[in-house]
Amino acid sequence: MTSKQLTEASLVWDVLADRWRSLRETGPVRHDEAQGVWQVVDHQGVAAVLADQATYSSDMSPIAPTQQDFDTFRQGNFVGMDPPEHRKLRALVSQAFTPRVVQGLEARIEAVCARLLDTVDDRDRFDLVDTLAYPLPIIVIAELLGVPPEDHTLFQDWASTLFSGDQLGETPDMADLERALEAIAPTVREMNGYILEHIRNRRAHPGDDLTSKLLGAEVDGVRMADQEIVGFVALLLVAGHITTTALLGNAVGTFDRHPGSLAALRADPGGLPDAIEEVLRWLPPFPELGRRVTRPVVLGGHEIPTDSLVMVNLGAANRDPARFASPDVLDLRRSPNPHLTFGHGIHFCFGAPLARLEARIALRMLLERFRTLDVPSYDDVMFQNPAVIVGVRHLPVEVTRP
Repeated sequence: MTSKQLTEASLVWDVLADRWRSLRETGPVRHDEAQGVWQVVDHQGVAAVLADQATYSSDMSPIAPTQQDFDTFRQGNFVGMDPPEHRKLRALVSQAFTPRVVQGLEARIEAVCARLLDTVDDRDRFDLVDTLAYPLPIIVIAELLGVPPEDHTLFQDWASTLFSGDQLGETPDMADLERALEAIAPTVREMNGYILEHIRNRRAHPGDDLTSKLLGAEVDGVRMADQEIVGFVALLLVAGHITTTALLGNAVGTFDRHPGSLAALRADPGGLPDAIEEVLRWLPPFPELGRRVTRPVVLGGHEIPTDSLVMVNLGAANRDPARFASPDVLDLRRSPNPHLTFGHGIHFCFGAPLARLEARIALRMLLERFRTLDVPSYDDVMFQNPAVIVGVRHLPVEVTRP
C-alpha cells in the first residue's frame, strides 16, 4: 500500500495509538482540565478502579445529564448499576442467558454467516461491514430474543443513530453530551416502545426465546419487571451487537495492515482465538469507561473529591509496558493476554462469550471462502467517531477465491 492509501487509517487507528502512548507518558493518573475529568491509563490502576465499586460507582445519574427516555432505559441496564441492584438483575439475566445458550448458537451463527457471504458469491469486491459485520450479530441477537425477521433492520437503524457520534467531537464536554442526548432521544423512545410491546406479546404468548425466559427468571421470589427487561433487551440488541461489528472490522483492517497475518491464520486456523484476543487488546471498541467517585479518595498521588468523574482508558492500559511485553507490537500468538477490553470485576462484559464466538466463526469462514482478503484503499474506508466507538462504518475489501 502507498502512504496515500494509508492516510485515513493513520488519522484514526494510528492517532489513537499515539494518543494512548502520550497519555501513559504523562503518568498513570492525570486531570484533564478541558473536560473536567480524571484519567487513569495504567493497567494496574484501571483494573483497581473497575474492581472497586464502592469507591468508583457505575451509577452516573447524580452527575449525568437527565433525559426522560434514557431514564426509562436505565431501569434494566445493569451496566450502570451498583450492588445490590446490579447483583439482582445480573443473577436474573444469568438464568436465561447461560453459557449453554451461547454455545447452542454456534450452528445458527455458521448458517447466518454462510447465507450472508453467499450474497457476494459472484463479486470480488464488497463492503465487509454491510455484508457481514453489521447484519450478523443483529440477526443472531434478534432471533435469540424472538424478534420477527422483518423487524431486524429496525435495530440496525437504531444502533446506527445511537452510536454514530455525529453530534459529538472527538473530545466532547458535558454540553455536547446533553445536545447528543436530546438528538437521539426520539430513537430511544421508539426503541423502548417497540421492546415493551414485544415483551407484552411474549408474556401473552411465551415461546422458547430469550425474552420468554427472562419473563420466567426468578431469584428469591423476585422477577424482572417489564421495564427492567426493556433495559436489558435494549442493551443486548444495541450495545451487544455493535461490539461484534467493531471487532470484525477492526480485525480485518488490522490483519490487512500487518502483512502475513491472514496467511498465518489460514495455515493455522487454531490460532484464531488468540488472534481475536490480540485484536481486542490492540483496538478496544469502547476504549474508555466512566466511573463516579463516591467519597474523597487518593489515586495515583492525587486527591480526588466526591462526585468527580474518572475515565479509565482501556486503550492505554492495554498497551502498558508494565503488563505487556512489546505492547506496541501486534502479536497474534500472544498468550496469556490480560487485556481489559471487556472490563474487569462485576461489570465484566456479559456478552463477551457471544462476541468471541461470532468473531471466531465469521473470521474462520472468511479464511475458508477467500484465498486473499485485502483492503485495496483506505481512502474508501469510513470510520466511526472514536469518541463513541473504535470501529469502521464501511470497509470495502477485495477478495480472490481458491
